[in-house]
Order: sequence, then structure tokens, then C-alpha cells
Amino acid sequence: MKIVVIGGSGLIGKKLVSALRERGHEAVAASPSSGVNAVTGEGLANVLVGAEVVVDVTNSPSFEDAAVLEFFEKSSRHLLAAEAEAGVGHHVALSVVGADRIPDSGYMRAKVAQETLIQSAGIPYTILRATQFFEFVGAIAQGATEGSTVRLPSAFIQPVLSDDVVAALVDITLEEPANGMVELAGPDRFRFDELIRQFLSANHDTREIVTDSQAHYFGAKLDDQSLVPLGSSHLGSTRFEDWLSHAPMQK
Repeated sequence: MKIVVIGGSGLIGKKLVSALRERGHEAVAASPSSGVNAVTGEGLANVLVGAEVVVDVTNSPSFEDAAVLEFFEKSSRHLLAAEAEAGVGHHVALSVVGADRIPDSGYMRAKVAQETLIQSAGIPYTILRATQFFEFVGAIAQGATEGSTVRLPSAFIQPVLSDDVVAALVDITLEEPANGMVELAGPDRFRFDELIRQFLSANHDTREIVTDSQAHYFGAKLDDQSLVPLGSSHLGSTRFEDWLSHAPMQK
């Protein structure tokens, strides 16, 4: 089966292409570096010839509110139109758990806009909503740092390993379209301070952690339900502490 992975040069895309090829499928990594640009539409018609499934794991190069909205709207419109022309039978997209519960985040609003376009396009689809990846916990700490203090919200977070996201995407890609959303989270739920404290300790980082109920998460205010699944969800198999014990030292 020919499967085109849009965003095939990124963290998830590279792993997904490799995993699908190991299963014996013709997985094509499509990105601007290979001449395929979903934002402009360049190269889409050619790369989609004969494709049965398209998996969109792209991410915006800018998280500024207007720029990220423009990225996901333009790329989704071009991609879905090209898929309809090519007769693609399944559109798979990666989104974020809680995207519709954090309206003051420009990034989350953009992901909801992307989801809405997919749902209304008329192409069979499956949207995988995943929680934050283990690999970005360091960036969370950095984004919350003021001097030598890491100021964190008191909300819950339930991160997942990127490899577990890839495994879920492989299963979804090879199954029939759900015409709905599937949620994936890590096996363990943490308060932000607990998660970041584990990360800093493992990296011998002496920054002080302060929990502040008014602290924001990349500009967005959270509550206990913002970033975690509310109902039944799939759980990754890798625990954060196990990944952390084998992960390279990070800052």
C-alpha cells in the first residue's frame, strides 16, 4: 500500500515512515525538502498519485497566533483538495489532546481549525489526538523559567513517548477510517511540578520549582482537565521514569 507521510522529515514523520516500510508498505516521506509543500500546494498532485492513505504530521514553523492558524488552514485545504482529486481513501492527522479546551492558545485554536476542515472535507478520516511528548518536557521547563526559577501551573499533564505515538499512528494508518477521533496519552498522570522536578533531577539541574495556579503554559491558562484525556483513551506503554533513565542528558 502506498502511504504518503506529509511532514515526513520531522520527529514523528521519520519514525513513522521507517515503521511503515518495515511492515512492507510503500511509505513516502513528503516535505518541503523533497519538493512537497502543503502550504503552497507544490508537489502534492505528483506525490499523491496512487496513494491510498495520507498521514499529516506537519507542524508550523511559527507558533505566533496568526502564522500558525494560516499554516494549518492553508496546508489542510491544499492537502484535502489534492487528496480528493487523487482518490485517497483515508486521511490521518495528528492533533493534540485538549485542543478544544484551551481557547486562549493560538496554537490550539489552529489545531481545532485543522480538525474542522478534515471533518467537513468528505474524505474518510481518523484524527489521533496525543498528549505532549516526553521529548519536549525540557522545552516546557525552559519556557517556564524566570532566572533560576521554573514557575509552573498546578494542572495535570500526561505526556507520552513519541515512539508510542508512532506505534498508534501505524495501527490507525493500516486500519479502516474511524471517521472520528482517537486519543492517546502516556500511562502516568503528573502535576506539572512533579513531572518537571523528575526531569530536572535526572539532569542534575538545580533550578527551583515554584507552583503558581496563575502560571500559564506557553501563554495559555490551564485547569486540571485541559491537557489530559477526559474519557477512555489509548495509553502508551512507556513510563516517563523509564524513558528518563535512558534518555540523553538534556537542558
